[in-house]
Amino acid sequence: MEATVRWTGLSGMSFLAETGSGHAVLMDGAPDGGGRNLAPRPMEMVLLGTGGCSAYDVVLILRKSKQDIRGCEVKLTAERADTEPKVFTKINFHFVVRGRQLKPSLVERAIKLSHEKYCSASIMLEKTAEMTHSYEIIEDLDLPSEHQSAD
Repeated sequence: MEATVRWTGLSGMSFLAETGSGHAVLMDGAPDGGGRNLAPRPMEMVLLGTGGCSAYDVVLILRKSKQDIRGCEVKLTAERADTEPKVFTKINFHFVVRGRQLKPSLVERAIKLSHEKYCSASIMLEKTAEMTHSYEIIEDLDLPSEHQSAD
C-alpha cells in the first residue's frame, strides 16, 4: 500500500493526499492551527477510515450470513487526550443496520468479528483507545428484497 501527502502551498495548512489506488482527498487544519477549515482534519480522516473499515466488514459478514441487509451506517464518537500526542482515548461505534428480518445475534456477531479479527484500523487504534460498540436494527419494509424482482 502506498500514499503520497503533499502540502498545497505556502499559505494555510491544506494537504492533498493521493492513494496508491489513484484516489485523492484534501485535508486541512483548524483555523487556530493555520488551516482554513476547507476539508477534514487528518485525525478526522483516521476516524472516518476506521468507521469505513468496520462498516465494510459488517456489511460483508451479514451478506455472507445470508441476511437481507439494506443499509448500514456507523456513527463514531471519539475522545482524544488533552496533551500531545493527542491520541484517541475512547471511540464508540454505533451501528444502524437496516434490512428485512435481520437476526440480532448475527448483527452482534458481525460487529464483534470486525472489531476482534478483521478491521485493521480499529484493532490498531485499540492500542490507545477504549472501544465500545452499540447497534440498532431498523426493519425495512419499503424496498423490495434483493432476491425478488421489482415490477
